[in-house]
Order: sequence, then C-alpha cells, then structure tokens
Amino acid sequence: MARLQAEHVYKVFGRRPEDAVRRLEDGASRDELRADGTTAAVIDASFSVDEGQIFVVMGLSGSGKSTLLRTLNGLLEPTAGSVRFDGQDLTSLSDKELRKVRSEKISMVFQHFALFPHRSVLENAAYGLEVQGVPRAEREKRATEALHLAGLKGWEKSWPDELSGGMQQRVGLARALATDADLLLMDESFSALDPLIRRDMQDQLLELQKTLKKTIVFITHDLNEAMRLGDRIAVMRDGRIVQIGSAEDILLTPANDYVASFIQDVDRSRVLTAGAIMVDADEVLGGTAQDGTELRTAADLLAAAPATVHRDTPVAELFGPCSTGSVPVAVIGADGELVGAVPVQRLLSVLSDGGQPDGDQKVTPAPARTAVRDSGDAAAEEPAGEAGDKPEGKVTAGA
Repeated sequence: MARLQAEHVYKVFGRRPEDAVRRLEDGASRDELRADGTTAAVIDASFSVDEGQIFVVMGLSGSGKSTLLRTLNGLLEPTAGSVRFDGQDLTSLSDKELRKVRSEKISMVFQHFALFPHRSVLENAAYGLEVQGVPRAEREKRATEALHLAGLKGWEKSWPDELSGGMQQRVGLARALATDADLLLMDESFSALDPLIRRDMQDQLLELQKTLKKTIVFITHDLNEAMRLGDRIAVMRDGRIVQIGSAEDILLTPANDYVASFIQDVDRSRVLTAGAIMVDADEVLGGTAQDGTELRTAADLLAAAPATVHRDTPVAELFGPCSTGSVPVAVIGADGELVGAVPVQRLLSVLSDGGQPDGDQKVTPAPARTAVRDSGDAAAEEPAGEAGDKPEGKVTAGA
C-alpha cells in the first residue's frame, strides 16, 4: 500500500513559474527556460512509496533530487502537482497544519548533522520531541531509546564536538527516530562520511529497518549506495525522473544510454540475485550435461546440480558452484520446488554486461553438453546530448 505519492510535481524558480510549467508541458526544454532566467529544478515527477520501503532518489549534482525531497515535506511548495501522505494532500495544508505534520509524521536527516553544539547528545536527540511539547521525562526516555538503537549507548551526556563524524550522524538519525515519525527523509545523509564509516551507517540503517520498517526516501549521488539501500530506485536527470525500478531492473534493463552510463562500473555480482539471472527450468531439462548426466526431470537437475540456491541468493555466491561442473546451479522457490537454473554461460554473460532477463537466452539440449546462446548485448554506450549531461568519470564507489 502506497503511503507517499507524488503526482506530476514541478518546482520552478524565477519569474512567472506557472507560465514556465505550461511551457514545459508544451514541450519547452530546460535550457530554453534557463535562457529566460527561469530554472526548472523538478519537472513532472511522479512516484509512490509503499509502507516500509526504502525509496532512493539518485542523480548527479543539479539533477533536482534534493529539491524534490524538500517538496515532499513542504519545505518547498511545488509550483504544480501534488504530494500525498496517507491520502492527505500536503500541498493543500495551511502553514500551521504543515508544521504539525512535519513535527509528528515526517522527520528529516540532513547531510551535515545539524546538531546544536551547546546541547548534549541526549538533548540533541530529544529536540524534535521538545518541539512537539512532549514532557521532559518522556522525551528523554524516548531519546535514550533512540540513541541505543543508533548504537550510541553510553554517549548521552557527551557533547557533539566529542563525537566523530559518523557518531554525529547517528545522533541525527536518533533524533529522527525519537519522534517515531512515519516517514523519514534522508538528504545525502551519509555522503559527508569516510567510506568505512559510511558503510557502517548503511549497515546500521538496514539493520534498523528490519525491525522499525519505516517508510524512507533516501537521496544520494552514489550509485553503489543506491543499489545497496534501495528497495526501489529513481534515477533523475535534469529535473526529470528517467527510470524507476529495483536495483536489478536498472542494472539489467537500463531505460536509456544515460542510465546505462551510470551502471557500467557497478559490481553486478553484489547486486544481482540468482532469481534475476536464472533461465527457465524447461530450457535446461531434456538435455545432457558435458559429463553425460541426463537432465530429464526436475529431480534429475536437483540431484545433479553442484548447488541448490534460493531466488535471493547473491550472484557472488554462485561462482564456486558454477565452476565445479557442467550442470547448472538449481534455483528453488520458498516451497523447495525447482523454479529455474543458472548455467555457467548465463552467469558469465550477465557479468560481462551482456545479459538481460527478458532477452532470448536459451539453453539448447545437445547430445554432449548443455549450452547457452546469448544474443542480447546491453553494453553501456556514451549518453547522447550535451557534454554537460554526461556523468563525469566513474560514479562514486564510496558505499
């Protein structure tokens, strides 16, 4: 069930923004508006976020992702379009009503911690509750619990300048958790951290999400971070969302050359799963493996396979089994029934950037072996358009 919905959201800065929206709807480009002194930061953005989902918005600097985030809690009023949370249109609320929603239902975790240097760690974590008017004893209790969840037990009486950058960010996260808000908005929250600390914070967020199941919108410019955290990912370019999908969707079926240019350096083995790259079991059955093993039935394949894995098994865990023999790895569903197979040729094809799950890969039965034919080629091309629209070098790999 969708908790957050953005429908045809525009945010334009400059003169006559409503006129600019009409021009964009009629086909005007962002550059044409810029020449007239108007900046279209967000253009016709629509998406929904389900309850308990981490929805990641990623893009280069200037793509509009942070502006979009600020329209979701009313810090910026959309020029056009609507934002609904739990069915309530936030764009129709008065300033007083919007402040109430922000203090009780929506929390934000900023990139640069935003801690008060004259307040203790506990007082910083309790600040949102203080704004709500929660009595001191209760807010300190809830803030202490949030700090423990964020891994800061024992640091309650410390001052912000006594903490490392990663610990300060944990305080910011605890402050958001203490309010028990239904929606967390995280704006490049880990990007100011060193790579190892950043990875630790990602682990912390994923671990918390297992139990708290918050609805989260997470902004990042780091593709690896997006792939690691996001249940669904939206890729932005020049104010527009150009693709929305799971990490596997974006890796295997990029919407255009621009998206393909982002994913060309991603470690696919850490993102893709057996279920994403497997072929139908019927394409394997009926043939004979190189060692003479006949694969006539599902039982034959399950008995002969070098390993049996579930759909969500990372591709990185298939290397060893696939290298031990000519029989494909068997993939089973939750009920233990055979649902597919991963031949070594298919594994190599996908990792070499050439395989797509909807392509026409076939496993052809043959007297002496089971072979894979792959005619698809999803190799990333250079994005068309201006040089300024092209990602500069490799995408940050800080995750």
